[in-house]
Amino acid sequence: MTDNNDPHIPHVRRRTVLLGTGATAAALTVGAVNAKDAVTAEDADAGLTPGPNPDRTVPVAAAAVCTLTKELTEGPYYLDGALVRADITEDKPGIPLELALTVVDDATCAPLNEALVELWHCDALGEYSGFVGNNGHDEPDNGTFLRGGTLTGGDGVARISTIYPGWYRGRCVHLHVKVHTDVTLTSDGSFSGGEELHTGQLFIDEAITTAVARVSPYSANTVPRTTLAQDGIYGNGGAAAGLMTVTGSATAGYTGSLTLGVQG
Repeated sequence: MTDNNDPHIPHVRRRTVLLGTGATAAALTVGAVNAKDAVTAEDADAGLTPGPNPDRTVPVAAAAVCTLTKELTEGPYYLDGALVRADITEDKPGIPLELALTVVDDATCAPLNEALVELWHCDALGEYSGFVGNNGHDEPDNGTFLRGGTLTGGDGVARISTIYPGWYRGRCVHLHVKVHTDVTLTSDGSFSGGEELHTGQLFIDEAITTAVARVSPYSANTVPRTTLAQDGIYGNGGAAAGLMTVTGSATAGYTGSLTLGVQG
């Protein structure tokens, strides 16, 4: 099942967001540099490379690590009421994936404290909790595995433990992400209220996924795998579309990082 190009699938409202690889954006001082050292998102879309233009300046932070992009679709598998927790694995088998996602204000690159970063993704067999069976596998479904979120600290970083995602028909490997502010933590371990600032997706380099697909339990997923280059949502967008910096191995596990700049 795919969450792209389906008229019955709700899409989130469009909003400009700012993404940069790593966690360096929060430490940058915003100033101005000559545009010969940077290129705007519009230029990049047009295939232009940096060149002299004394009349145009851009923020240092934007020039160094930030790329303007649009939000990506929420997809059909979102569920309200996600638990606030740093580990969303719930004993699901798979290769460990430790994430450090930094949330910054796009105007200043200052880190956002107590922003809730929410994730959801499929398991090694391509099944989402609450929708098990859509990828052709029969397994227990409690409606909560591989779903949840945690608050950023004063450094703007949200750290979440999960497993490397699998894949389902029509989509490349990805994780879904939302950023909320001013939420209220509830007695049942979830959250309510606040403002949703960003909805997007996180992606991983194809070479890493190729290695992961060879090992159990991922090797048991016989659904044809869509690559990044074939995926209609990723669109070869690099960090602008959520491509994380990921290090590690299929035996030791992986760490992934990305800076998400949002309009507060």
